[in-house]
Amino acid sequence: MFSLLVQKILSAETFSFSEVFMRKGKIYTFLNPVSYLSALDNKELFGRFDGIFADGSILVAAIRLLYGRIVTRRSFDMTSLAPELLSFAESNQKTVYIVASRQEQVERAASIFRERYPDLQFSGYRNGYFTSEMEMDREAERIVALNPDFLIVGMGIVMQEKFLLKVHDKGYKGIGFTCGGFIHQTAKNEIDYYPAWADRLNLRFAYRMYKEKHTRKRYLQAAFQFPVRFIAERFFG
Repeated sequence: MFSLLVQKILSAETFSFSEVFMRKGKIYTFLNPVSYLSALDNKELFGRFDGIFADGSILVAAIRLLYGRIVTRRSFDMTSLAPELLSFAESNQKTVYIVASRQEQVERAASIFRERYPDLQFSGYRNGYFTSEMEMDREAERIVALNPDFLIVGMGIVMQEKFLLKVHDKGYKGIGFTCGGFIHQTAKNEIDYYPAWADRLNLRFAYRMYKEKHTRKRYLQAAFQFPVRFIAERFFG
């Protein structure tokens, strides 16, 4: 018996990147061992997504070990989905809208994207900080009116999923993705955040712990909590 979250991940495994980029009106998110713990407490929310991708070799290994199924690591970073999406958008004249990070960071990230993808078309971008639910609603309605081909949202786990679902429920017809800390990392002139050795050795989490001190507590908590809760979910529902 597969849990709801694992079912979503296994279903998304059947999608190629080209299929994902062509299936209009769909929204996708990503889970790693840290965010998986939050998703367990918000199953109904995450269950409404059209696909969930396994973001991290540890989650991939856990699914293989406990469920006997092989899935591919897919992350919204430059080692996985992001360059495929940005290249597709550029070559097919698709528009991109970003809601993420702080204003100066999202503007810096957009500038960096333009350097690498000079023909990439932005229909807009703004920070991921909202002062009220009303402001969030107005922004969601604005995005629906603009109808960008791709919407990228990075506001932290759960909040970014809630906002993306809000836009979707208001009638957005494009394709939406959460992106976690991708915009924040890119803004620091680190579009290629992970060095080749970290990617090759599947030590991306260790590298991020080294680079970003604020992630250390979360990763250490996940090291103890994730195995226990993942096993419990597998055998006790």
